[in-house]
Amino acid sequence: MKTAEIREFETDQFKAKLLELKAELFKLRFQNDAGQLENTTALSNVKKDIARLYTISKEKNINIS
Repeated sequence: MKTAEIREFETDQFKAKLLELKAELFKLRFQNDAGQLENTTALSNVKKDIARLYTISKEKNINIS
């Protein structure tokens, strides 16, 4: 996900996307622990997307926690 896309989000979209990404991260971690994850870079990509959401929300003074 690009930062330009995230900057266009509204407050509700921040929260919805954060919940979606956290659920995806949980699923990927579970697959990784079970040895079923083929693309291990997906874990780091999702973590980076979550960090981008938090960073941009802080810039816009939006509380998404």
